[in-house]
Amino acid sequence: MYSMKARHLPIISGLTIFSGAFLLFQVQPLMGKFLLPWFGGMPEVWTICLLFFQLLLLAGYLYAHLSGVYLSLRRQLVLHSLLCLAALVLVRVVPRARLKPEEQFYATAQILLILSASIGVAYFVLASTGPLLQRWLSRTYHRHSPYWLYAVSNGASLCALLSYPFLVEPNLTRQVQARVWTVGLGFFTFFSIGTAVFVWRLGELSVQKDTSKNSPEGAVKPSFPTLLTWLLLSAVGAILLMAVTNILCQDLAAVPFLWVVPLSVYLLTFVLCFRGERDYARQVFLALFFILLPATGLVWMKTFYFTASLQVCVYVLMLFVACMVCHGELYRMRPGSRHLTGFYLMIAAGGAAGGIFVVVLAPLLFNSYIELHLGLLACCAVVLLTDRNFMQKKSRWGQMAWLGVLMSAGIVFFLTEGRINAILGRPVTSYRNFFGVLRILEIDENDPERHAYVFQHGNIIHGLQFSSPQHRSTPTAYYGRTSGVGLAMRTLQEQKEHLRIGVVGLGVGTLAAYAREGDYVCFYEINDAVYQLAQSRFTYLNDCPAQTDVIIGDARLSLERQPPQQFDIVVLDAFSSDAIPIHLMTEEAFQVYLKHLHPGGVLAFHASNKHLDLESVVIQTAGILNMEYVWIKDLKDEMEHRFDSDWILLTNNKSFLKHERIQSAVFSHGRILEIRPWTDDFANLFHILK
Repeated sequence: MYSMKARHLPIISGLTIFSGAFLLFQVQPLMGKFLLPWFGGMPEVWTICLLFFQLLLLAGYLYAHLSGVYLSLRRQLVLHSLLCLAALVLVRVVPRARLKPEEQFYATAQILLILSASIGVAYFVLASTGPLLQRWLSRTYHRHSPYWLYAVSNGASLCALLSYPFLVEPNLTRQVQARVWTVGLGFFTFFSIGTAVFVWRLGELSVQKDTSKNSPEGAVKPSFPTLLTWLLLSAVGAILLMAVTNILCQDLAAVPFLWVVPLSVYLLTFVLCFRGERDYARQVFLALFFILLPATGLVWMKTFYFTASLQVCVYVLMLFVACMVCHGELYRMRPGSRHLTGFYLMIAAGGAAGGIFVVVLAPLLFNSYIELHLGLLACCAVVLLTDRNFMQKKSRWGQMAWLGVLMSAGIVFFLTEGRINAILGRPVTSYRNFFGVLRILEIDENDPERHAYVFQHGNIIHGLQFSSPQHRSTPTAYYGRTSGVGLAMRTLQEQKEHLRIGVVGLGVGTLAAYAREGDYVCFYEINDAVYQLAQSRFTYLNDCPAQTDVIIGDARLSLERQPPQQFDIVVLDAFSSDAIPIHLMTEEAFQVYLKHLHPGGVLAFHASNKHLDLESVVIQTAGILNMEYVWIKDLKDEMEHRFDSDWILLTNNKSFLKHERIQSAVFSHGRILEIRPWTDDFANLFHILK
């Protein structure tokens, strides 16, 4: 009778761990979607969410380890069952409206507090279940190593992540997802308590010494250098995960697909490495790693044009190979099952340490995104530490080769930062905060007529101004007089003596160049640092003869709190690097803009983007709102520092649309995709990839 129950225990434990891990990673992108509009749609929201999940994972593994060390098996069963019930009672997947921040200050702390209040206990319980059940299994069923359950856990996590952007997000609203997830947590609680009852009835057997080939170090207590190596290997993988995610979201958009792909690859490496030694060929993956280093450098420097798909492929492939190296070395150094929870604890501690480095320390220490550089260099260094031949000095030529590669990689990656700046001009100022990296560059220093300052957010220019008095009032970049917004401003000025102008996204304040005395211009800017830099080397705001206001905070939240402003034109130009804040492009967001638009007013949407067909999104939304539109494309002019730009002008003002200036500039050859309009609950990035 006992042997029959014992045979069933691995199956029951595997099902419970699978369901817990699935729920664990289904809730991550869902919570990110709820919080993204509250914090300006910034890519950093997701990295902070990742940090929260890593911290809770560490807390769960620590609880599993300590309860296994200090509590008897039956006390563990009772305590964990009570925690499961508490999680079910306290969970609230939809964050309470009162938690919505009034201002985006100390965003990291705010996001961590909101997540803790909403799903903190539930996530803690889900995170601790995997290692805890593996420990129970190792104490009651000794025929096989429990490490295969770690692969099961990561496999379930992978299924959850991959199903989210392809099945869950397109078909279920956020509210429905939250309800379904809560029901799933109820089933998980039932399974967990059932497993605990099953283990209770089996009772605790005497612990047998594990000497199987799956546990090469048996019950030998790991040394401090071994513990430190576990932590470093895990930390490097986490740093690379978050660095790659940051880069992809900055260059494209902060959407679940771009959150899920790197995280799925990260988990896949755990699955492959921990299901056995056959999938990790050390020499093969090391060779691939060193081949991909220069390719990653080329994509990072943007020396050549790379499509969005190619960028994603290179970064994700590098992440996969580097994490296979880190996690393959982890599995190779795994301890016996007696020290299983301690091993997982160090993995979780390394993940949390990597997250803290990227989210908390890096913005304080660096003025640019160099986490990817540091992560790749750290990967080289840590793998050196795990190379016994290198450490034991058995191969002098091997040592020299390793050190040469490490030094070369360091030189290449640290030179790329200077290369990126040198492409445009001489760096003057660099600043980094929650909202990204801001730079001011100086160009054409030796030409008084063309000398100018450039404002760069990430890798994209967001403003430019000539320094000479005779040219500094000239609108440049995407806002020239022949651009869509330039034509709209000039046409409205002919139709009305004084304009009220609303602008979402400050940049360097270029659009203030169009304002006349008696006009009113209100800029909405989420990043206070942009406002400070816009007044340091640029004079558009100070030179403006009209009354100007700059409201700091997320534009949508600010507009929602304001009474109708009766703007004659609302300009939407709120990019973060080349990424788009999706919550400013949904049907609900456009309804907010219309509330503040004067009858006969114009919505001017800046749709220029290297990777995404934003024009189709705006035009489809115009159809839902019963508004007419024109698409105006302006071409580059190097003499005037005017860039290629695409603007969509939405209005029901017939006289504006029929004006000769507007009609002569209409771009009628653009391809409009038949896509579903974006809402707060739905936005599909795949459909608009160029």
